[in-house]
Amino acid sequence: MPTLVQPNNILTAQPAVFNRTHWDRIRLTGADRVRFLHNQTTNNIEQLSAGQGCHTVFVTSTGRTIDLASVYALPDSLLLSVSPGMGKTLHDWMDRYIFFSDKVTLTIESQENFLFTVVGENADKIARSLGAEALVGQPTFSHQSMTLPEPEPGTGSESALSFNMAVGSDLALPGYTLWGPKQHADSVWQALCKAGANPHDNDQWEQLRIQQGRPMPASELTDDDNPLEAGLWQSVSFEKGCYIGQETIARLNTYQGVKKRLWGITLNTPVPVGSTITAEGTKIGKVTSLAHASTQNFTENFGLAYIRTKAGGEGLTVSIEGNPAQVTALPFTTHEYYTPEAT
Repeated sequence: MPTLVQPNNILTAQPAVFNRTHWDRIRLTGADRVRFLHNQTTNNIEQLSAGQGCHTVFVTSTGRTIDLASVYALPDSLLLSVSPGMGKTLHDWMDRYIFFSDKVTLTIESQENFLFTVVGENADKIARSLGAEALVGQPTFSHQSMTLPEPEPGTGSESALSFNMAVGSDLALPGYTLWGPKQHADSVWQALCKAGANPHDNDQWEQLRIQQGRPMPASELTDDDNPLEAGLWQSVSFEKGCYIGQETIARLNTYQGVKKRLWGITLNTPVPVGSTITAEGTKIGKVTSLAHASTQNFTENFGLAYIRTKAGGEGLTVSIEGNPAQVTALPFTTHEYYTPEAT
């Protein structure tokens, strides 16, 4: 169960850099890789060209959430970035659906490469310093291969550091994500810091992701939740054909059947994760994650919570463990039903 996070003032004029190498990565290769992943997850993978990407959700046959993944389309493979500890689970999940005639190979690469994320309004400065000028201003998930020269000690010559760089922070914040061979991790990290990125830790990432409303397995993505409840509408294609869980998700949209929604909550007193949320004495939801910040004269707590749709949303005043709390919107989530006219 998540613990309270003791955050610092993270987002300043200096971009933050996070080491997310502990997040898992799975590579799909083979001629059928695109069709295969398209049929396994919620988004339209077949519309991606090399150098593009998207978020997509792994769901069960009944539309329950397993994980939110970032997909990067490369010329000869698809790279998935998935939540920490979910690599083997999703590898084995996909492997069950590979038939004899399918030309798809799955490889867990979590130990072979690094994953760094730069977050902040001035992240473009970091991109330019690393020579990624072409990525500045491009759509989220746009990515390209990169090289940086590195002096070879005692030789007077240079070798090339190779890695990939993508637009996007995996949050609803400006930034860039980098991945590449593990042997280049230290040098790339040093290059980011030299360019002005300020190192931050996993607890600070947890604070950001709660403030943003990015759902995670075991917290907001469980067998009790579906991606529409989690506010992941932009990660679901309602135009594509059949995929695992598609019938349930399509029905929820068609009949506007989403019974609960993920919202932010602000309160003055910290409460345990899992606490019941009430309104006028009636249970309407529960807390799924909480970040806690204290200064000498002020205490602020911000959390995530599922709240019954009929109870209301942004601006609603609720009670948690006897403490008043306010329901707020989240930058990472949306709660608009899909209609063809809206596209």
